[in-house]
Formats: sequence, C-alpha cells, structure tokens
Amino acid sequence: MMSIVSFLQHHMFTCPSKALFHMECPGCGMQRSFICLLQGDISTSLQFHPATIPMILLIVFLPLHLIFKFSKGARIIVFLQFTVAIITLAFYIYKIYYHKIF
Repeated sequence: MMSIVSFLQHHMFTCPSKALFHMECPGCGMQRSFICLLQGDISTSLQFHPATIPMILLIVFLPLHLIFKFSKGARIIVFLQFTVAIITLAFYIYKIYYHKIF
C-alpha cells in the first residue's frame, strides 16, 4: 500500500486554475485528501477536502447500480451528486472567506 501512496504523492496533477490564474479551484485539495484516506488519516482528509468521501461513495456506487439495477439506485446517485456539489460549494466559499485564496 505504501508504494501506491508514494507513487500518488510523487505524481499528483497540477491544478490548471492554480497554474494559470494563481487561484484555487473548488476541487483543490481532493488529491491530498484521497492520499490521506489511503493512509487512514480521515481527519486530515476531511480538512483537505470534505467532499472526497461522498465522491468515492458515488464513484463506487454508480457502476454497482448499473450492474445490479438497485430499485432506488437513481435516487441515491442524485442524492450523492447533490451532496458532493453542496459540500464542495460550501467548502470553496469557506476557503474564499477564511483563507483569502483570491
């Protein structure tokens, strides 16, 4: 597992928004958050980006629903998408207000 974490830490994508406009995008921190989850550090993961866990749930649930056709699967997918969007927007507004990212 450490080799995967080490590989991901050394091959992180550069945020185009940060590189071109020198400001963070709403998804900034999600890669670091995912790496912290792989290391088992949930608290730090939530600090980097709180929408990572619902995003992972969405990514895992979507193909399962396509294969098994859960009766309320579409509603769950919409709920997870809405949850990810709201958390991401709220966290981005928080970062703008408290960390002055612009």
